[in-house]
Amino acid sequence: MTERPDEPDLSQPPDEAQPDADIEAALTSEAEDVVEPEVEHAVEPEVDESSDEAAPEQDVAGPEVTDEVEEPVAEEPAVEEAAVETEAADEVEEPVAEESAEPEVADEVEEPVAEEPAEPEVADEVEEPAVEEAIVEEPVAVPAGAFDPDGDDISPDTDVLAAAAAEPATQPATEDDDEGGSHIGRNVLLGVLGLVAALYVAGYFLTGARMPANATIGGVDVSGMSPSAARAAVDEALTPRIANEIVLSHEKVEFRVKPADAGLSFDLDRSVDEAGGHRSWNPKDMVGLLFGDHETAPALDVDDAKLQSVIGTIGESINVEVVEAQITFPKAKPTPREPKAGLVVARDDAADVIKDAYLVTDKPVKVPTVVVEPAVDSDGLADAMKTIAEPAVAGPVTLAVGDKNVSLPVTAYTPALVVQVQDNVLKPYIDPKKLAEPLTSSVTGIGKKAVDATVKIENGKPVVVPGKEGVGLQPEEMAQKLLPVLDKTGAERKIAITAKVVDPLFTTEDAKALKITERISSFTTRFPYAEYRNINQGRAAELINGTIIEPGETFSFNKTVGERTVANGFVTGTVINGGVFREELGGGVSQVATTTYNAAFFGGMDDVEHHPHAFYINRYPVGREATVYFGNLDLRWKNSTKYGVLVRAWVVKSTPGSQGQMHVELWSTKVYDVKAGQSARRNFRSPGTQYDDTKRCVPQDPIQGFDIDIYRTFYQGGKKVKSETDTAHYQAADHVICGKKPD
Repeated sequence: MTERPDEPDLSQPPDEAQPDADIEAALTSEAEDVVEPEVEHAVEPEVDESSDEAAPEQDVAGPEVTDEVEEPVAEEPAVEEAAVETEAADEVEEPVAEESAEPEVADEVEEPVAEEPAEPEVADEVEEPAVEEAIVEEPVAVPAGAFDPDGDDISPDTDVLAAAAAEPATQPATEDDDEGGSHIGRNVLLGVLGLVAALYVAGYFLTGARMPANATIGGVDVSGMSPSAARAAVDEALTPRIANEIVLSHEKVEFRVKPADAGLSFDLDRSVDEAGGHRSWNPKDMVGLLFGDHETAPALDVDDAKLQSVIGTIGESINVEVVEAQITFPKAKPTPREPKAGLVVARDDAADVIKDAYLVTDKPVKVPTVVVEPAVDSDGLADAMKTIAEPAVAGPVTLAVGDKNVSLPVTAYTPALVVQVQDNVLKPYIDPKKLAEPLTSSVTGIGKKAVDATVKIENGKPVVVPGKEGVGLQPEEMAQKLLPVLDKTGAERKIAITAKVVDPLFTTEDAKALKITERISSFTTRFPYAEYRNINQGRAAELINGTIIEPGETFSFNKTVGERTVANGFVTGTVINGGVFREELGGGVSQVATTTYNAAFFGGMDDVEHHPHAFYINRYPVGREATVYFGNLDLRWKNSTKYGVLVRAWVVKSTPGSQGQMHVELWSTKVYDVKAGQSARRNFRSPGTQYDDTKRCVPQDPIQGFDIDIYRTFYQGGKKVKSETDTAHYQAADHVICGKKPD
């Protein structure tokens, strides 16, 4: 066995007179060997595996490693095994200053030697005994019992050494394997995440540098362009179109809409941004730079109020009111009205169509419409005729009034009876107001009718006519009790009711409190001769004449006049429906509405609802006229003063040689003097030509369309207090030729 020059002969007992400096030097050298790999190879002991006397050589390794302490061994000549163990343990707990060699040895006790670059060389010493291999691989604290208590001989307890060496030889190796594997997985994961993050950030910056693949804005190709180049291309292509009209069509009629009138304006910068001309953290936008088709509409600023106003005007020419099934009883006989589907402009869809067509196309786009089906079909109407209408007029109803039985004839209640759609089914309804008169007339012989107070114009002055009490049947109670027995027969067709004193609904005191003292406005329109006009206008004037609108109340033309039916006194005449003249019941009534509107206009009433005709009719004041259609278009105005308002209306009939006159006056206490004004006509629209070979056709001359503003100014005591502006939109009226279109 090769001896190291600095190693003492451990076979001889130490010199007790002098601390074994050689041992200290050897221990120090051994500690340095662990730190310095190249030294370990120089001093590595050779072991004769065939000799049993190799054990003392193994014993040397224990003290050499455990004596890696700062204090000299010479201070304790008789080395106690417990002291060696304690010093080694202390060395682990208290690290030494970084500049000395000992911290490196102490660190080796805490961490596996495999992490140090010198360990692969020590680990390769597989030919040496396991104990020595463990000692070389990592310093071990050897128990004190491994040495002779007298210090004469070093006789280590090999079992203890083996146990001490086995633990650090196996445990650190397992931890190295686990920790190394986790380090690799963590590093791979971090690398992948870093790559993804780098690509994501790069994608963000790319989205702001170029437009997506296969990208268009309003049909303009901007694929792969820079945002500035895309802006220039879109500006060049679309900006010249910003004033172009949007053309819509319905059947054979075209509607031209100016963008400004529809509240549309083009936003160039936002168009490019929304098409992908801005940076984005959205992965879809990043992928879109290379893949897919990207069609983007031009970005628009929209005034919804203006757009809906234009759509409403178009709707007046297209909308056809749904006709619901109904049964009335003229001359006490049930008369059915067949249901008919209606047609209305789909407002939301129309708004989308107009916006989509703007800047993109000059070709007509179809006006979206929706068919409105009646709630009850023809079969439902036929069933109601058999189960409701015919039994209702099968015979009189017996009224038990006290000890008296009175027969109520069919003719007494049928004027107030109607079978109409309620909650999507046909049901009978009795109007108490229309029932009141026959219940107190001589037909029943019961009592007398109550008379409401009112205000009449006599000799050019308003006069309060007092109300009067009546004695008779209560109309509301009678209507409720009468309905359930109309489909009964025999003894079941009878109701009990009590005649009572009937108070007027509107008393004399009520009439006086209104302070109707003077005429505050009047208006007159003229109309050409037509017998249907005389009848229909005369009937409508009769129904609104004498109407009193109390303070805060709103006048409704349709509610006051009612539906224009034969039972209500109207005949067939010419109306405007679907943008052309048609023959329908109530033709000419719009002239009454126009005259009433102007009386309210100059009387200072608040305009709640009015609709100009679809196209201008020159016998009406331009911009100040109103059309009505029961169930769809109404004329409504509110009395916002503190005084009552009385409507006075009458007709001077037309003759073959003279025009008729429609008169409406409002009487109240004057609050305002009102003056009217108007702007010049603008936005002219040209008419087209259409052919109509149906029996309903009415020939029509072409009429130009235009817009106009109407001003209303209010004065009190000669001073202006407020003003209002209203805009009328007139569509062009086509030249209508009755007959087939020539080939």
